[in-house]
Amino acid sequence: MHPILFEIPGLGFPVRSFGLMVALGFLLGSWIVGRLAARWSDDPAQDPARFSAVMLWVVVGVIAGARLMYVVVEVLRDSGTGRGFREDPLSILFVWQGGLVMYGGLLGAMGLGLWAAKREGLHPWRALDLGLVGGFCGQAVGRVGCLLVGDDYGRVVPEALSWLPFPITLRVPQTLPFESLFGLENAGKLLWATQPLMSIKALVVAWVGWQVLKRRRYGGQAALWMLATYGVLRFGVELLRGDAVRGVWFGGALSTSQIVSIGLVLVTGVLLARFRGRRDLVERAA
Repeated sequence: MHPILFEIPGLGFPVRSFGLMVALGFLLGSWIVGRLAARWSDDPAQDPARFSAVMLWVVVGVIAGARLMYVVVEVLRDSGTGRGFREDPLSILFVWQGGLVMYGGLLGAMGLGLWAAKREGLHPWRALDLGLVGGFCGQAVGRVGCLLVGDDYGRVVPEALSWLPFPITLRVPQTLPFESLFGLENAGKLLWATQPLMSIKALVVAWVGWQVLKRRRYGGQAALWMLATYGVLRFGVELLRGDAVRGVWFGGALSTSQIVSIGLVLVTGVLLARFRGRRDLVERAA
């Protein structure tokens, strides 16, 4: 676990592992989207460039959505952080101090991404299919940053299951590095490795999207299957989480992400059932 990888010589500027892995994840996701666009988009010659323009808006949506959801959750929980946001609204903009929620980033990226796709002349829902496959591949890399910084950690593993290896469990260092978010209470303990599990989960979601993409019948079909799969898997990973900062409700029975997961699975399930007879792309290809 290395929150700060190194400092730039002469400047003393720290290169943080989380930011670096998020940047690498974005680059990987953008590259994959470009490759998919060259194969599966409506205009393989022109669409890769259009997708490049869309990706800039996706970045804005990820950051803005992730931060907004974090702020809303903290204010609703009436936590110390939430009260700080009410007292100093300008601090909402201080994203470098931490506080991002993945679900908010996903919704923000989808919202601005759909708008930008339409603006660039792309079919929004067909573009979403490609964008989410690349996006979840990128998220798998970004979650490595969560592991390195110690964010989104899991609960203590019961003694009976302590034999399980990494990436299912992980041993927190006895001496935590500077700015680690694992917390002193977890030093030296064996925790569920929720960060690697979320990377694996993202790859599974991307694989599901890729399989549907190869035989999709309408624009948005791959996206719906990916979102439904993500909701189910995210709910499961949340059962192993140990950080209360993510927001827990109903006496700790459900986390914020689990509540959103339930709604996401219900909505996508209804839409998949409603659109099961659609053949837009099949008829177009014929």
